[in-house]
Amino acid sequence: MGTFDTLMNRNKDFAAHQFVTSSSLKPTLDETLRSAKALIIACADPRDDPAYVLGFEPGEAVVLRNIGGRITPGTLQMMALLGRVGQVAGENPGGGDEYHLIVLQHTDCGIKRLADTPDLLADYFGIDKEGLPAKAVTDPRAAAAIDVAALRANPALPGEWLVSGLVYDVATGLVETVVPPSPLRAPSGVK
Repeated sequence: MGTFDTLMNRNKDFAAHQFVTSSSLKPTLDETLRSAKALIIACADPRDDPAYVLGFEPGEAVVLRNIGGRITPGTLQMMALLGRVGQVAGENPGGGDEYHLIVLQHTDCGIKRLADTPDLLADYFGIDKEGLPAKAVTDPRAAAAIDVAALRANPALPGEWLVSGLVYDVATGLVETVVPPSPLRAPSGVK
């Protein structure tokens, strides 16, 4: 049996035993925990699947995955489009939903193998080659902190949303908090 047939058989099993109908585009984790909705930015590496690493059930979180799990112009564009999709669908007409943005980096990330291709990486990040050292592509802890800072600096994101930065260790299975959860920006008048 080939890959395609295996996947189709797994889908039939999923539809028969695990599928839950949901009419909402919103992630559901907040409904059970009475907290912010989760939006995870993670690497495309199959070892770093947030559903397994963080134990999400289907529909509990929005997950955006890319090379390195990085905040890039493409990531920010996807986030903006998702917000617009929710507005058009009537899911958050006033944009009042609170989200917890979680940057999930991991050890032994393949992006570090691209460190000697500065043209490729600079294009990916939408920056000049001279700015690449500031992206810390070989250090997942520094990268998580840098990407959290990039989210904090984005004025299009609501300041009351939470943000945190995590690093998943592919050798141990454990997640380390690099940037603890806190609002993207301090409330007005608070320094």
